[in-house]
Amino acid sequence: MAAADAASEMSLDDYTFPQSRLRRRITSATRTPLVFIACGSFSPITFLHLRMFEMAADYARFNTDFEVVGAYLSCVGDAYKKTGLVKASHRINMCALAIAQSSWISVDPWEALHEEYLETAKVLDHFHHEINVVNGGVETPVGKKQARICLLAGADLIQTMSTPGVWAPKDIEYILVNFGAFIVERTGTDIDEALSTLQPYKSNIHVIQQLVQNDISSTKIRLFRRRDMSIRYLVPEPVVNYIEEHALYDEDGAASSTGSEKGKARAETGGEGSAGG
Repeated sequence: MAAADAASEMSLDDYTFPQSRLRRRITSATRTPLVFIACGSFSPITFLHLRMFEMAADYARFNTDFEVVGAYLSCVGDAYKKTGLVKASHRINMCALAIAQSSWISVDPWEALHEEYLETAKVLDHFHHEINVVNGGVETPVGKKQARICLLAGADLIQTMSTPGVWAPKDIEYILVNFGAFIVERTGTDIDEALSTLQPYKSNIHVIQQLVQNDISSTKIRLFRRRDMSIRYLVPEPVVNYIEEHALYDEDGAASSTGSEKGKARAETGGEGSAGG
């Protein structure tokens, strides 16, 4: 809990980019380093959010010329008002607890530390700057290479990109041309229909099938909490304990919320936000 609390108490003034789990070298001369970025609400983070990283890593290893060197969870800030969104400090803590045992997934609080809402394109730019500009990329047998920064999201994200008025067209183009996306299929989303208007960018969109179907969502977790039902084995046990300790998502825990006003549209890998709500 101490590490999680330290992350949530950080401010932009004392922010440092987390890179202890980021591999700085690959042994293949032909592969391109790859870093997954999952942006979203994560209110709360679920096992599906975590499985998405593993599914994406398998896909990249077997179907692409990328080599995964790291992955990050980036929580949306408190300026993104929406029903069920608890304070960013809680969401950062829960994410940190969820990936405590991971050797390659990190939590970056940079987005959540901003008082203003940040578009996904700006968040991806931040990771590119830290990894490829500040660090200079990743060492390979043929010299340093720029890491490919890719958005990791659920199919509901791509569906929102195809919905008029949700995303600015310039942001869609910027993200899919400069970064690309790994998209995990989700129950109830027609991936072919969602991709129909994004054909110009199809070479940068990788669709990952769920071989074991999982439709856990943050929305369902919050519903279970309001109904006083168990959420064990749907989210990591340390997250369950944290939610119970802080009375999050139950009727009495309303004070922990950032507000119920619906904010700017943003997709979510886990149900609301590009990676998870």
